[in-house]
Amino acid sequence: MANEEGKNERIAELGAAKNEAGDIFCLSIIGEIEGHGVLDSTRKTTKYEHLLPLLFSLEEDEATKGILILLNTLGGDVEAGLALAEVIASMKTPSVSLVLGGGHSIGVPLAVAARRSFIVPSATMTVHPVRTGGLILAVPQSFDYLERMQNRIVRFVVEHSGVKETAFRQMMTATDTLANDIGTLLEGEDAVKCGLIDEVGGLKEAIAALYSFIREE
Repeated sequence: MANEEGKNERIAELGAAKNEAGDIFCLSIIGEIEGHGVLDSTRKTTKYEHLLPLLFSLEEDEATKGILILLNTLGGDVEAGLALAEVIASMKTPSVSLVLGGGHSIGVPLAVAARRSFIVPSATMTVHPVRTGGLILAVPQSFDYLERMQNRIVRFVVEHSGVKETAFRQMMTATDTLANDIGTLLEGEDAVKCGLIDEVGGLKEAIAALYSFIREE
């Protein structure tokens, strides 16, 4: 009974659960990635300070053989999202990501951080340059910081997916796709064609791939 209550509490608080066998952990990253600042209480958020220790515990848990990451995010804090992506990519525990609904902005590195990535046909992903909210100083140092941050993201995405750097940078700066911004909106099949995501598929395909990795391990 206590275990059941703990499982329900984990689902409610973190959007996370284990399968019946206890060897696959399902983790959802939804809404906005909350970083150093606290977002409005009316927004649906994923808090990186919750996920970082959770990912550590999963990596050290011998019972956990694989991690399924369900993504439906608008993006959010760039440094927090990139930190989570780096942790996922550096884990020895096999991981598979599935983009549902949207994997926008910093959600792109999170999607490609897994060992294998999937996207449903109806999902979309927005690729655009790094933006920052609030007041910034219009000095060379500020622009240099943003450019270096953008280069970190580009480098991570290119290293963990099949997309070419030139093509990815072109998508980031396209002016003919988004009405009020620069960048590119990719639907499921488009994301696979350009090499950003590995396969078009749903939950069944993602779970099958994860079990395949577990058998190999």
